[in-house]
Amino acid sequence: MTMSECKTIQKLPKDFSQPNTQRVFVHDLILSALIGVHSHEKNTRQLIRINLDMEVSNDCISIKDQLSDVVNYEDVIESVKKLVAEGHINLVETLAEKVAQICLADKRVHSVKIQIAKINAFEDAGSVGVEICRGNW
Repeated sequence: MTMSECKTIQKLPKDFSQPNTQRVFVHDLILSALIGVHSHEKNTRQLIRINLDMEVSNDCISIKDQLSDVVNYEDVIESVKKLVAEGHINLVETLAEKVAQICLADKRVHSVKIQIAKINAFEDAGSVGVEICRGNW
C-alpha cells in the first residue's frame, strides 16, 4: 500500500481509533500469580488469564519480513511473565497498569486494552477481574 492509498482511507473499523494501525494481540495467557488482598492469597498462587490488544502504528511502511519491523508479542509475553514472577501484587488493577506500562514502552503502540481475570477465585463465578484501556495520547 502506498502512502497516497493510506491517505484515501476514510472509514476506520470501529475497533481501531487511528488510521494506519494494526492490532497485535496476546489472548489467553495463563499464569500462576501471587495476587490478592486477602490473607489466603498472600502465599498461595492462583491462575490468572491475561488478554491484551495493542493498536500499533504501521505507517504503511512495507515490512521487510524482519522481526525488528514489528511489535514482538513474544517480548511482551516474556516481560509480563517476568513481572508476575517478581512477587506478590495486591490488586488486579495494579497488575493491569504495570502490563500497560510494558506495552506502551514501545512508542509504536498507540493504545492497549488489557483484561486480567482471576480464574476460579469464587466458586460461583468462572472468573473475576478488570479491563483497562491506556494509550500514548
